[in-house]
Amino acid sequence: QVQLVESGGGSVQAGASLRLSCAVAGLTFSTYSMAWFRQVAGKEREFVAVAHRVDGVRQYADSVRGRFTISRDNAKNTAYLQMSSLRSEDTAVYYCAAAKDLDDIRRVDDLDMYEHWGQGTQVTVSA
Repeated sequence: QVQLVESGGGSVQAGASLRLSCAVAGLTFSTYSMAWFRQVAGKEREFVAVAHRVDGVRQYADSVRGRFTISRDNAKNTAYLQMSSLRSEDTAVYYCAAAKDLDDIRRVDDLDMYEHWGQGTQVTVSA
């Protein structure tokens, strides 16, 4: 059974940092691209960042580029999202996702490309 379990969310002040973790079990981690999405109640889930399985290439949404860093540790089967200079507009539930065949970099924000999802972790940033 595949499991993706996020942790590290919380409530912080604007300007603070948080690191989210996504522990993965039940699949061959190194063969999957790992991504983070976020969702605000009443809005669509949006792409945040991805670390591709091939060469570890990383892509970011414009809204977080330069502030967030995605990484992965294949030895620990874990993906991370380091978030810095947090803003109130970063408040959302953050989800990690795994994609087996995400070779088209133009489709990284397509939710249908991701076969497995975590349950989400809440991040709240107060001004």
